[in-house]
Amino acid sequence: MAGEKNKEKLILDSAVALFTSKGYQATRMEDISKRVGISKGLTYFYYKNKEDLFMALTKKAFDQFKEEFREVLRSKGKNGMEMLTDLVGKVINFSKEHPVFYHAILNFLDVLKKYNDQSLRKEIDPMILDSIHFHKLLEIHHEPIKLGIQMVSQGIKDGSIRPELQPEVAFYTIWSMIIGFEKMSGPIGFEGKDTKISTEAWQLGFIKLMQDMLRGTIQASRPAIVQTSLF
Repeated sequence: MAGEKNKEKLILDSAVALFTSKGYQATRMEDISKRVGISKGLTYFYYKNKEDLFMALTKKAFDQFKEEFREVLRSKGKNGMEMLTDLVGKVINFSKEHPVFYHAILNFLDVLKKYNDQSLRKEIDPMILDSIHFHKLLEIHHEPIKLGIQMVSQGIKDGSIRPELQPEVAFYTIWSMIIGFEKMSGPIGFEGKDTKISTEAWQLGFIKLMQDMLRGTIQASRPAIVQTSLF
């Protein structure tokens, strides 16, 4: 059993390396087999096809992603707002240090959107729907989010986040902001951009805006009424 688990890990690790260097589309199961040093048939024994392997990789990505959330939640002496601020940095670093894992997570969210809509479910590759790892993902993909919601709840409890917020709505909003931040890092960082802002300044501004939103310090201001006289 230990030997089988080791081979599964070797195949998965090789897939991560090849997907990183060559990309998912350009990588064949044969390439992965050669890198591991096993037969192509044995690779198919552990993973039915490349889609099944990618779903296994995605599950590993979610497991590792969840650990990032847990590490923040376990931090001592920090309030909910500080935890969420730390989490933003961790997610951004995760996207840079583990791009294949991060993109696998985003890809699954897109697949899940179709899966939840009966009219769109038929657009999902049948080999994905047939993967046991896909069905495991359906069960565990929400676990990082639940930890993030705990951080918001903690912030409301300790007073660092305004009390009228609903934790679920607040964290899903933050989560969508973080995804948007990562996706926009390309346009912001493009050398020929028209926007006059550095990536570093944008990240600091992003965090401050999130904090202001959670604290309730963003307030609309009305134009001052100026008293004038016609005479």
